[in-house]
Amino acid sequence: MKLMCKFSAFFLALNIGFPMLAQKIDIQGHRGARGLKPENTIPAFLLALDSGVTTLELDVVISKDGQVVVSHEPWLNPAICLDPQGNKIPEEDGTKWNLYEMTYEEIARCDCGSLGNPRFPEQEKLKVSKPLLSEVFRAAEHHMKSYTRYEVDYNIELKSNPAGDNKYHPVPEEFSAMVYALIDQYLPFERIVIQSFDFRILQYWHKNYPHVRLAALIENTNSIGINLASLGFRPDIYSSYYKLLSRKKVQDLHLRRIKVIPWTVNETKQMKKLVSWGVDGLITDYPDRARSLGLTLDLER
Repeated sequence: MKLMCKFSAFFLALNIGFPMLAQKIDIQGHRGARGLKPENTIPAFLLALDSGVTTLELDVVISKDGQVVVSHEPWLNPAICLDPQGNKIPEEDGTKWNLYEMTYEEIARCDCGSLGNPRFPEQEKLKVSKPLLSEVFRAAEHHMKSYTRYEVDYNIELKSNPAGDNKYHPVPEEFSAMVYALIDQYLPFERIVIQSFDFRILQYWHKNYPHVRLAALIENTNSIGINLASLGFRPDIYSSYYKLLSRKKVQDLHLRRIKVIPWTVNETKQMKKLVSWGVDGLITDYPDRARSLGLTLDLER
């Protein structure tokens, strides 16, 4: 694949008020741009590209007919999705609409944008369905080539946990192989990061696909040492809930040669603090807010 101009984002120290040189930051659009468009949909990913992200962050699950579907939950979330007939789903019935037991044709009939999201009042309401990962790749790559004119990476989370094996998703080996094969049809793996809270997924990729960058998602209060020991290897990225980080933890991870990219950072005050601690990136529902902090472009040819 012929590489286009590579995009690098720099926060201007002067604009943010940091006594340091400009710092390279990876801005990741969480589920595209969830604060502004329906999450994990093609409109959200295209808006994220237009907002200047360097990485598209997204989640994948598997349908009954073996398709790789972009979705945070492996079921229809009643808060944001309608059923295939266009009816609201009772809150207690959400997990009954198991995507692993639905064909993609059935999933595609479900509107997951018109309801909006009460947690994100700025989000535009759109009639839109959950896309295939292949559709996201095609749409995003076309948009980059035709409009934004720079390449971005993809940070892909495999939604998996032991209790869900063979119920909401395949076992890690099968799940991973399906996602790997799909990515291999479309993109070079140098533009891919695989992330998961399920360390079994990361361990499988580390053993079988050692050329792929891996991010350990962290939401527990264990120490860095305990989490890394549980993982069993040094990941490329330690992606912690931002409130679990401190300046010292960022420094510790950098000493271990691990990048730090916290989630999900939506307020500009939080962004400034984390950037001042030296994080390598931010996962945010509002990439436009990150850009407003003084984000500039440096085109590397």
